[in-house]
Amino acid sequence: MSALDTEVLIVGAGPTGLTLALWLVRLGVDIRLIDRSVGPGETSRALAVQARTLEFHRQIGVVDDVLEAGIRLEQLTARTPEKVSAIIPLSKFGEGVSRYSYAFALPQDIHERVLVAHLEEAGVHIERQTELIAFEEKDDGVTVTTRREGVTKTFRTLYICGCDGARSTVRHALGIGFPGGTYDQSFYVADVDGDGEVTRNGMDVCLGSYGFALVMPVRQTGSLRLIGVVPEAHKRDPVITFETIRPEIECHTGIAIKALNWFSTYRVHHRVAERFRGGRAFLLGDAGHIHSPAGGQGMNTGIGDAVNLAWKLAAVLQGRAAASLLDTYETERLAFARVLIKSTDQAFKLVSGRSWLLGLWRRYAMAKVISAITRTKIGSRAFFALISQTGIKYRKSALSSGRSGAVQGGDRLPWVPFGQSDNHACLTTLDWQVHVYGEIEPAFGAAISLAGIPLHRFDWSTAAGRVGVVRNTAYLVRPDGQIAIVAKQDATAFERFIETFAIKPRNVEASTIERSSSLAAI
Repeated sequence: MSALDTEVLIVGAGPTGLTLALWLVRLGVDIRLIDRSVGPGETSRALAVQARTLEFHRQIGVVDDVLEAGIRLEQLTARTPEKVSAIIPLSKFGEGVSRYSYAFALPQDIHERVLVAHLEEAGVHIERQTELIAFEEKDDGVTVTTRREGVTKTFRTLYICGCDGARSTVRHALGIGFPGGTYDQSFYVADVDGDGEVTRNGMDVCLGSYGFALVMPVRQTGSLRLIGVVPEAHKRDPVITFETIRPEIECHTGIAIKALNWFSTYRVHHRVAERFRGGRAFLLGDAGHIHSPAGGQGMNTGIGDAVNLAWKLAAVLQGRAAASLLDTYETERLAFARVLIKSTDQAFKLVSGRSWLLGLWRRYAMAKVISAITRTKIGSRAFFALISQTGIKYRKSALSSGRSGAVQGGDRLPWVPFGQSDNHACLTTLDWQVHVYGEIEPAFGAAISLAGIPLHRFDWSTAAGRVGVVRNTAYLVRPDGQIAIVAKQDATAFERFIETFAIKPRNVEASTIERSSSLAAI
């Protein structure tokens, strides 16, 4: 048996693999990251970076650089060939729900470069032009074979994570089915220099009977990113060039294109793997699920997979949790992926379907209906929770129990601001913690202290009440910011949970931390 080379091998250095690597490194796990490409992507289809992703990035200290690189979208302007049909304000889209209450855009290729820079600062270098050939689970580890520049190497790891895209070698090796299909429409993506009526601090969506197109400025280059449906007349062309569809692009978007920087076309699939795990191997991101670009969910869902798995892998590897904790990765993320593919499929048909009725809907009604919904407080919050992924819940997970008021085990920890900070600031420890908004009962505090779980106390306020938090209730918060237990200050439920999953905090010697913060009623 060869010696152990690394604890976790990550295959694929896209946003999912990079996020997984960053979280594992922050958690003290030894990793290797391989990728077939020669460098980060030069083109990009993913633009939206949702609030939940920004919250995850904040936890590991990369959010400021991500925000600096992208564009905060102040508004979404919906245009038809005749006129501006609606202007939807996005600057305070999810006010009261998240620190990142706005829409945010950053092309995937630039996003990857930001994450790569942070990974290199942590001393991890991506093994480029390295291909996974095979792997086999043996004894208490995985034997892996890779190839680089014709040279084959074999080594051992404890776990292997397939972040290697829709054609995943890891998924194929596991023999996991990938049912689904391919949409009829082809898409184009282009980076251009041009002039036109463009919202420089927002995004334009151009709607018509043909489908849709998105126009967004790219901060770093001063260029415009265009993404849209290939016109019906050209969808069966053997080769789709930019010049072939340029007249339609300029007509639909209203952009007079001066120069083309790059151009690509692609097809969109909708598939979910039958399983996300095979023994010591896991599937994440496009290796496990691919769906339409409607709502900007794809890349963000892959990042959510990475965060969900990272803290669980670290805990099991470091003896801070029972191995059964890893079973919850598949149950939580596979269930979400299946729900997501249904919703994005329905939305995609509305924005890209070819029927005359859908064409009329897009051209004359869709933007106005969405605008009317999002201009109400209830509507905007519900819409934001759906799109931003802050509304993701794992209520049926083995890790979730209890309910008090509007908050239930499995929900994301509600965001409560106070002064210049908030209750999510302490999530940067990437550790289990208990929150109480109000007063801590001495017996409960003593029991939690004995378990070594940090206990955070926040002064009660109306701000906490508005987001569904119940005064003096205790919340056991997972390292990813989701709530495990909601209960009264009776230590029994917490002790039972800790015993079931053999939970230990990262700093076992840490005593209870009591933080008294004044929650501003804003």
